Amino acid sequence: MPIDRDEDLRALLSACRTIAVVGIKAGATDDAFRVPLSMQRAGFRILPVNPKLDHVLGERCAASLAEIDEPIDLVNVFRAPANVPAHVDEILALSPRPRGVWLQLGIRHAESTARLEAAGIAVVEDLCLMVEQQRLGVEPPER
Repeated sequence: MPIDRDEDLRALLSACRTIAVVGIKAGATDDAFRVPLSMQRAGFRILPVNPKLDHVLGERCAASLAEIDEPIDLVNVFRAPANVPAHVDEILALSPRPRGVWLQLGIRHAESTARLEAAGIAVVEDLCLMVEQQRLGVEPPER
């Protein structure tokens, strides 16, 4: 079951500092830019993932999750549901694995959610990360 209770969302976000954003965009009006920008401004470290971009939000853009050479706490996905299974394969290949995967507003994929949860990874579906972070007032942990 994807998490959706405030206390579970708060616990997940409170444990996350580094967020890989799969499908990030560079357009200032794109949600896939505005959401990670807001999270960066709130103090979270954003690791952009998009093979079509070189840099975004002042960070080098990785072509895939496998190219990121530091631990990821949360993977935030801005991709169509049909693309989610391939990203789950990438996520499950990470070592260490992230604490959670956040599928943005409008994104659900039951089979992928079940695979991630079976691997011990918390999943949020169909919610906006920025909206929930602001609503809950969660700040990243100090490291």
